[in-house]
Amino acid sequence: MTVGVCYFPEHWSRDRWEEDIEQMAEAGIEYVRMAEFSWSRIEPEPGEIDLSWLDEAVSLIGDHGMEAVLCTPTATPPKWLVDQRPSILQEEPDGTVRHYGSRRHYCFNSPVYREETRRIVSTMADHFADNPHVAGWQTDNEYGCHETIRCWCDDCATAFREWLRETYGDVDSLNEAWGTSFWSQTVRSFEEVDPPRHTAAEHHPSRLLDYYRFSAESAVDYNALHADLLREANDEWFVAHNFMGDFDSCDVYGFADDLDLITWDSYPTGFAQDRRQGAATADELRAGDPDQVGLNHDLYRGAKQQPFWVMEQQPGDINWPPYAPQPGEGAMRLWAHHAVAHGADTVVYFRWRRCREGQEQYHAGLRKQDGSPDRGYHDADRAATELAELDLDPVDADVAVLHDYDNHWATSIQPHAPDWEYWTHMRQYYRALRARSVQADVVHPDWDLSGYDAVVAPALHLVDDDLASKLRAEVADGTELLLTVRSGTKDPFNKLPDAPAPGPLADIVGATVDQHESLPEQLDRTVTYDGETYDYRTFAEWLDADGATVAGSHVGGVGDGNAAITDHDVGDGHVAYCGVWPEADLADAVVSDLLDRAGVAHSERFPTGVRAAERDGYTWVTNFTSDPVSVTPPEDARWVVGDDTVDAFGASVYEGPAADLSVDEG
Repeated sequence: MTVGVCYFPEHWSRDRWEEDIEQMAEAGIEYVRMAEFSWSRIEPEPGEIDLSWLDEAVSLIGDHGMEAVLCTPTATPPKWLVDQRPSILQEEPDGTVRHYGSRRHYCFNSPVYREETRRIVSTMADHFADNPHVAGWQTDNEYGCHETIRCWCDDCATAFREWLRETYGDVDSLNEAWGTSFWSQTVRSFEEVDPPRHTAAEHHPSRLLDYYRFSAESAVDYNALHADLLREANDEWFVAHNFMGDFDSCDVYGFADDLDLITWDSYPTGFAQDRRQGAATADELRAGDPDQVGLNHDLYRGAKQQPFWVMEQQPGDINWPPYAPQPGEGAMRLWAHHAVAHGADTVVYFRWRRCREGQEQYHAGLRKQDGSPDRGYHDADRAATELAELDLDPVDADVAVLHDYDNHWATSIQPHAPDWEYWTHMRQYYRALRARSVQADVVHPDWDLSGYDAVVAPALHLVDDDLASKLRAEVADGTELLLTVRSGTKDPFNKLPDAPAPGPLADIVGATVDQHESLPEQLDRTVTYDGETYDYRTFAEWLDADGATVAGSHVGGVGDGNAAITDHDVGDGHVAYCGVWPEADLADAVVSDLLDRAGVAHSERFPTGVRAAERDGYTWVTNFTSDPVSVTPPEDARWVVGDDTVDAFGASVYEGPAADLSVDEG
């Protein structure tokens, strides 16, 4: 396990570089990431390339026994390029241009920008092709940050029409697939299809879904341009990209084939505030939500079914969420251990020193702007020491959680409730798994599921016959499957099929949806399950159980007595359907039953904020709370980091299984 750091030598005078890099080596740093926003430094005038400063920084890094990870600088095209080629800029749905002055202001579909990208990327790649100190590259930076996957400019309009032509073949097929007879939206040719720009009412849901798909594929295609150029220069480099947490417009699965390494940028105290429903608790403001962070770890591990990196790890207080509390004492070490437990091989802290200029002056580094150590430095140093001796195999998970951006986009286009949110619904089931110390791979529904004992499919909204047949075969062979509310509701074109939900899944569910409703807090939201009464939220379905066993029913309201949760035997397996969005206790009950049927070992239910994760025979106990906790490991466990008292915002590690661990609650 290794630790790295992000460094911006262009922000500091040369006489500081050697001292900085020497201190990195002393702290156990092994990788230094550089140059992601440096285009104007590399090419201060059109055609005048200066890489001497980066040569010097890379050489110093190599001299101190570390390796450089370089970045293509395309997230920040310089002002002279914008002035010369203004067509590269993105446009909002209302036609407003996203002007120069920040970052990520270019359009993926601009032929001009792709030409400029080829030029600058190939220049850098060729220059460093034989440098022994460069381990690999990060392409661009955080595709989709600041809502920049989707653009509505004329270049996108042209590219979208061509994408539709390739997808549908002829315009009659498009009209049929979308259902354009509604509101007189039939088109006579692909040239009549515009991007879904600003309009009086909502856009057609099928048109929107395809535009979201097209936009995501545009980013994938643009990234492939970088990857191809880098590999042409040196096919021994790894090629990576740094994604972000809970991103809703960038489809990571599409990038997997073109990247050797999936990485993401983890900012726990920010994510708990700005991309999650509900107010953050005091502990979450200090350390984040372990299941929000953990779900993203598992997503990016699952995207290539291999270990991942955290390319940017929060180093202290940060500038962009609503509030910037100081993390709890030890939290920066906790986050590194938590990432490794979920399958990370490297954790890279962002950044080395707090910047003295620009938009990120209130973003901490491992060191302060004067070079003195900040709080995160000591945590990173300790984590590097504790993790250095661990040489771990990848996570081996028995459970898969199915995740698909198409389902997220389709349900967000027509949420049917102001508080419907795909990530939050999915995370309710993920929390139930993690609270019982179960590792889970987050994977796409189309992927091979044969290696999993249990599969959880939250809001599997868009289903066709092929997917239904695949799941039917998996269950018949013995897989335990849990489907949830809103599954099988639409076809892949975002239209209601002829049959009631769950559509093609009805035969394995053994039930259909008779009615559905979205409910505010004022209305009854209670069900029974296995003889107990539980609360649910937001969305409910009344099930007509044809062949399934009714395991839970609605209590109160106009749906009183209707089936809400069903079980159905299918071949050697079993399908459970939960027709409500469960609160935590009901999610735990349904998931625990799934694990028991599948024979998946699991622990007792852990308190909120305390989690355990097993990797290669080691179990990490991570405490995201402000109180120390005592745990009891298996009898023959051997502590390798810490002990059975896990400090506030701390982590301990032992050799032994996670399922046999218990928390001693006083």
